[in-house]
Amino acid sequence: MARVKGAMMTRKRRNKILRLAKGYWGAKSKHFKMANEQVMKSGRYAYIGRKLRKRDFRKLWITRISAAAKMCGMNYSTFMHGLKLAGIDMNRKVLSEIAVSDMTAFRSLADKAKAAL
Repeated sequence: MARVKGAMMTRKRRNKILRLAKGYWGAKSKHFKMANEQVMKSGRYAYIGRKLRKRDFRKLWITRISAAAKMCGMNYSTFMHGLKLAGIDMNRKVLSEIAVSDMTAFRSLADKAKAAL
């Protein structure tokens, strides 16, 4: 059988990494070894960042709900507990959007939560 050399696949693999490293500073975008290290590190940062983004948005939603609940004379935890007792199942994202855009609807939810307590 004829000998198969891996030059084409090696070049393809290296070009893929160098394409991913485009825009990096200095040799990190030119030299394969440094680019490979940086692409792997960037991948870890991106993975962690996707988790942090979820955490940050949840924190933002809770802050918005808390501020709106204080305007209605409740704190966040009693408001959420009242909603649970009232049987209102709404996630924090939707509640924060209501708190920002439609305060009258949020007040009615707060009144229902107070009544359930």
